[in-house]
Amino acid sequence: MNSDSFRRSENLVKLAQRLRLNKPNPNFEISDGTIEDSAAEPFPRFETRSTRAAVLICLFEDENGDLRVILTKRSSTMSSHSGEVALPGGKRDDGDENDAETALREAKEEIGLEASAVEVVTVLEPFHTKRNITVFPVIGIIWDKSAFNPVLNAAEVESIFDAPLQMFLKDENRRQEEREFMGCKYLLHFFDHKTRNESYVIWALTAGILIKAASVVYQLPPAFETRMPPFWNRK
Repeated sequence: MNSDSFRRSENLVKLAQRLRLNKPNPNFEISDGTIEDSAAEPFPRFETRSTRAAVLICLFEDENGDLRVILTKRSSTMSSHSGEVALPGGKRDDGDENDAETALREAKEEIGLEASAVEVVTVLEPFHTKRNITVFPVIGIIWDKSAFNPVLNAAEVESIFDAPLQMFLKDENRRQEEREFMGCKYLLHFFDHKTRNESYVIWALTAGILIKAASVVYQLPPAFETRMPPFWNRK
């Protein structure tokens, strides 16, 4: 990536500097392993085998200086979560050394995003799913969005789009449903987003991850009650 071919936004540089100071809780336990803090490695190596995954929260600035995040709509032929909106990502491979590598590898496979085009700045604390998968949100920045030419893997991705990150803190174009799991009531959030050609619904775990990411990035709470599923953040 040639940093001389474009000028980096001062606001984005400051954001990257601040987010690099954000680290996952070093004492956060997962079902069969732990994450250990390391001064030498900002993205810790895996300690044990586990059902582990990572997603890439890929941010860039639009022409107005607003942050946007890259999202995909999964192929209708996928065996799970078909046709749903998702962040690029997936389960770790044995060859992945850390969660950032998992997220970047999956983004390359799904949408043709080269790892060299993204600067990973932090990894957020993980989310757990009912299927016993631990998902680590990896925040990365594309400094030069014009250099990214998507190449979609049709077997996995139907379409790619972007949305303003700040929308996940606003009580606009948002719906919610109350659900219950093992006696615990919680809310699922649904965000409606329209592009020129299509309307998308961002919900469930993807919405939850983006609410958390937006809160970290903007250092603000959402303008609505979150009441997330308790199993997402079990410790």
